[in-house]
Amino acid sequence: MVIAATVDQADIVLSCTQISRWFGGLQAMKDVSFDIRRGQILGLVGPNGSGKTTTVNAITGFFPPQQGEIRFGGLRLNDLKPHQVAQQGIARTFQNVALFKGISVLDNILLGRHNFMNPTVIGAMLYWWRAQKEEIANRNKVEAIIDLLQLENVRDEPVDVIPLGTQKRVELARALAAEPTFLILDEPMAGMNQEEKEYMVRFILDAQEALGLTILLIEHHMDVVTAICDHLVVLNNGEKICEGLPREVIANPDVVAAYIGKVEVGHA
Repeated sequence: MVIAATVDQADIVLSCTQISRWFGGLQAMKDVSFDIRRGQILGLVGPNGSGKTTTVNAITGFFPPQQGEIRFGGLRLNDLKPHQVAQQGIARTFQNVALFKGISVLDNILLGRHNFMNPTVIGAMLYWWRAQKEEIANRNKVEAIIDLLQLENVRDEPVDVIPLGTQKRVELARALAAEPTFLILDEPMAGMNQEEKEYMVRFILDAQEALGLTILLIEHHMDVVTAICDHLVVLNNGEKICEGLPREVIANPDVVAAYIGKVEVGHA
């Protein structure tokens, strides 16, 4: 079931059209279609195993769709490698924290700048005239993100020793360091308590406003989804079962059944 208004095609940032993906004999996505408008936060939700992360992996080039098409700003993404997708201005965080242990928060965030670094032997030899300027420019970008996400007090700490909620914020910071226009957040609040969730919501909204981001959010916390998402797409067993405004979607009987199962009404 689709609950959606007409959208100006020129305003669409990313479009997935009937994308499908198999892993052996298992079809993980079945003709999934949806659009994301500029400046929108779109929530991609559904029970465990519904195909959410598979959809994100298709968009980011890790497991491209075997059928259908994904277009970003008019560019077809199907045949691009993950690093090529990232170069288009698409960044993501991961469901499980994927930081580099043993190095500092600052250095982890700096790794998000890899697309902007052009190390060469000659550049290293001419460090004081060339490479130093590039290093300072990248460091300034990272410091601005540290300020935005209020990570100043842990910037020099090893990521191993900071709390999970802060690690999730560092991962968000690393994604923002890539200067994306389109950001994919895969369960950014998993494992957080209520206070940590509230902080993360605020930082996501601050980043969207400050950087002009379009966001695709995968999240199991429905209170968060209904609070910050403009639009929802619901998957179940690899298929889209509903789409529309958050509060209308979560009240849809098909969505309720997908989460808690169909309720059989007994006889007295």
